[in-house]
Amino acid sequence: MANSKFRLLGRGSWAETSRIADILRRETIGGALLIIAAVAAVIAANVGDGYATLRDTVIGPSSLHLDLTVGAWAADGLLAIFFFVAGLELKREFVAGDLRDPRRAAIPVLAAVGGMIAPALLFLAVNAGGSLRGWAIPTATDIAFALAILAVISSHLPTALRTFLLTLAIVDDLLAITIIALFYTDDLDVLWLLAALVPLGLFTLLVQRRIRSWWLLLPLAAATWGLVHASGVHATVAGVLLGFAVPVLRRDGNEGPGLAEQFEHLVRPLSAGVAVPVFAFFSAGVAIGGLDGLRSAASDPITIGVVVGLCLGKSIGVLGATWLTSRFTRADLDESLEWIDVTGLSLLAGIGFTVSLLIGELAYGAGSVADDHVKIGVLTGSILSALLAAVILRSRNRHYRMIAEAEQRDDDGDGIPDVYQD
Repeated sequence: MANSKFRLLGRGSWAETSRIADILRRETIGGALLIIAAVAAVIAANVGDGYATLRDTVIGPSSLHLDLTVGAWAADGLLAIFFFVAGLELKREFVAGDLRDPRRAAIPVLAAVGGMIAPALLFLAVNAGGSLRGWAIPTATDIAFALAILAVISSHLPTALRTFLLTLAIVDDLLAITIIALFYTDDLDVLWLLAALVPLGLFTLLVQRRIRSWWLLLPLAAATWGLVHASGVHATVAGVLLGFAVPVLRRDGNEGPGLAEQFEHLVRPLSAGVAVPVFAFFSAGVAIGGLDGLRSAASDPITIGVVVGLCLGKSIGVLGATWLTSRFTRADLDESLEWIDVTGLSLLAGIGFTVSLLIGELAYGAGSVADDHVKIGVLTGSILSALLAAVILRSRNRHYRMIAEAEQRDDDGDGIPDVYQD
């Protein structure tokens, strides 16, 4: 009976591990592109006016409320693809993944909640008496950026920790989009929002019948996005709703990938390889303004709040929530891990980028001085979090390598590592 006791951050099933490993490989490539795009944006923003001119160029029909700047198209349009994938993945985890077990689901969910509350409170504390609108900026984890950092530091992070990080980031995304919908929607037009239910309902009806014809689904998805955008709710919310509409299980009840997993395989490369890097390029570009600009940003409570929230708040929230879960459920940490491993992972969760930049633009307005300081804070906080996480995780790399070797051992040659059959 001792072996049946639930353990925190356990390895999980082989089927889920294989699927997660495939996702992580794709996200790691996307993370490398994300870093390249961010660096290119900072350089471009500081070598002339061409970057700002391109970002602020308006295109699209005004009659449809779609006369947006190129930067807005990247934030409102391309990120909807990113959140569509997040919606697919989260639904897949809770319907058919290991997280359908409430005990397993509780861990990343509570960690994500803790990892949002603590940074928000620290931001509010730093900015008490000042601008509080950006309280949600340091609450998000960028999984692609985090995985790219893992690739750079060559960490053999165990499967359980990688899975936990991925799931934590996905739940983070869902909570972030909920915050955006509730707290960063200034002018709500209920009629447009109700109108969006028509194409969303038709999309749902078609996918529930396992109809996957792109010439039917794409126009309905675009119409849903356009109507949600016109309603005043941030258009990325449409991406999550469309993702949740797609069924996970096969209609015939047989094993194999369902429609959600098939869509994810099709759309994830577009999200990780195009949508997120392009958004990063048009959102991360900040004209620093030399030493005076850096001094101004460093003395701004908004910048300080973002840095403290990401570096300190995320680690306190994720680690604290995980420890409290262990304490109150009397579940032990998996025998192959130590709390120092969770600490390193919690620091890694402080790498906020994509959603943090998006919330910064919504909170203070794209191109404003405050938004520029947000960008400096997000970049600084993410880099510091990455460096601190690298120190801890690299110090444990020899132990992680031993775990990785055990997870790959297949003495019976059946294609499934032995640790998943014990």
